[in-house]
Amino acid sequence: MSDSVPKFTQQPARKIKEGLFRSFIYADNLMVAIIDFTNGPWEKPEPFHSHPHEQATYVAQGELIFYCEGREDQHLKEGDMFAVPSGKKHTVKILTERVRLIDSFNPIREDFLT
Repeated sequence: MSDSVPKFTQQPARKIKEGLFRSFIYADNLMVAIIDFTNGPWEKPEPFHSHPHEQATYVAQGELIFYCEGREDQHLKEGDMFAVPSGKKHTVKILTERVRLIDSFNPIREDFLT
């Protein structure tokens, strides 16, 4: 087996902003990212955003409220999942001190590479 297989343990987490860290791996058309929030709980959600990527997310740790355009708000906890269609506005509100999300995107998020 080749040593060129990317491993999350070898991908240092990047600090995106205070309380938000991200690491990821990707192929031609798929990206998987670990998103760690360490500054919860929050009084209010982050601003809504959208992107052309399809997104599927697994809640690996913590609790949050997921908001998505055209859907009921969802209180999610460890073991839950959600999906975001391309172009839909969405956001989260962190309810616990720490939350870890495992995000999958198709196509890859070029904006994460910079």
